[in-house]
Amino acid sequence: MKIEKNAIEQLDQLLKVNESVETLKAYVPDYFSDDAAAMQEVAITPDFHKGSGIPIGTTMFTKGFIIPQAVGNDINCGMRLYTTSLNEDDIRCQRKQIEKEIRHVFFEGGRHIPMTKKHRESILKEGLIGILDTHKSLGDNGLWAFYDAKQQEEDLHKVNRLGSFITEEVVGLESYLGSDDVSYDSQIGSIGGGNHFVEVQKVVNIRNHAIASAWGLKRDQIVVMIHTGSVSIGHHAGLNIREILKSIYPNSLKHPDNGIYVLPHSERSMTEWITTWSLLHNAANFTFANRLFLGLMLNKALRGVVGDFDFKLLYDAPHNFVWQENVDGVEGFIHRKGSCTAKSAEQMANTPFGYTGEPVFIPGSMGAKSYILSGLGNRDSLFSASHGAGRRLSRGNSLKVDDAAFRDFLDNFHVITPIDPNRNDIKSRQDILKKWEDELKKEAPYAYKDINPIIETHEEHGMATVVAEVEPVLTIKG
Repeated sequence: MKIEKNAIEQLDQLLKVNESVETLKAYVPDYFSDDAAAMQEVAITPDFHKGSGIPIGTTMFTKGFIIPQAVGNDINCGMRLYTTSLNEDDIRCQRKQIEKEIRHVFFEGGRHIPMTKKHRESILKEGLIGILDTHKSLGDNGLWAFYDAKQQEEDLHKVNRLGSFITEEVVGLESYLGSDDVSYDSQIGSIGGGNHFVEVQKVVNIRNHAIASAWGLKRDQIVVMIHTGSVSIGHHAGLNIREILKSIYPNSLKHPDNGIYVLPHSERSMTEWITTWSLLHNAANFTFANRLFLGLMLNKALRGVVGDFDFKLLYDAPHNFVWQENVDGVEGFIHRKGSCTAKSAEQMANTPFGYTGEPVFIPGSMGAKSYILSGLGNRDSLFSASHGAGRRLSRGNSLKVDDAAFRDFLDNFHVITPIDPNRNDIKSRQDILKKWEDELKKEAPYAYKDINPIIETHEEHGMATVVAEVEPVLTIKG
């Protein structure tokens, strides 16, 4: 696995955290309640590359403190995947009508998600359980007509930690909560930018028939993969957490040269500890709900054209979060930034995946093949796997690629965005079309590394085993 120099430099800075911890211990004896507080270990995934502050593809285990920057602002960014009873012909023979319906639901005011302050507060405090407990008062209005409570209750067990990080408070989100009156939510159901997407895919190859059968996967089947995060809610949490970290750092000490702050689990900082976890949980719970509603939105759009079909959740899990866990008898915190949980069948006992291992979704770039894998619980990787292939070109350099390569990509790929380039009023707006093209160029396949060596590394090192390969039929970008 070749690692870029700038990612190594970032990793070197991260590994200096223990120097900061030892300085704090020496000068502020009660900063940590645990004398053994330390970064215990760091693992990197095969797609390891430079990120904002801390490299993407980093998993770490700490004792006595957490490092919120090792999660990032896009808290609980992750993947959700549905299986369906559709095949490729069901989509392709009605593609234009489907694309029209998708654009209406996702970008033209067709999502229709009525909520009150009570419902939004329940989401932020209790995630998917909060939705289940409060949805009845909204009846079948709008998108709620596609919310099957019985099925959703069963699906909780197919979401990491039940999709519910319970917290007692909502921190600083009064404007989002709104009033007691019913209003249509404009945040839930957001794809976001960058490499986030909702993608209709077809299964092109089954590599592990036993697990595929258990998961309801079969060749030529249509599946739906959703990759998104916490959008503005996560940004709010990240900004507030960073201010908290700076506020508790001793004035008598020079702030860390690497810009990385730790949040101690101690009596001294208990108020800040509780507030930080509330912020993390608010954002994480929103994100679980966000992916759920994106799934319901696509379900609505497809049913409006193809009629009734099976639409079943396989799994939903974050790749940006921090979990309190026990590793080799040590109580601490596993942080993942751009890495998926990939636990073994034994570790997933008493869940629907106790005989298969944890589902792992590793998407390729827009228009490229993606993979569905099963986790093997690799100890050396801290039970983690990659969340993608990683960028080959920066977003800026992606704009400089030969235009012929981009045209070839457009000719062979179906992408739905808020801008419809085929509308007559858009065709005459070269400024809008250029901006549209530039955004697609930044996420085109040539901007990303080949995913196949990434997948091979997972199998060679016993991190996860491939269950199925999927290819895009159409992709929705925010």
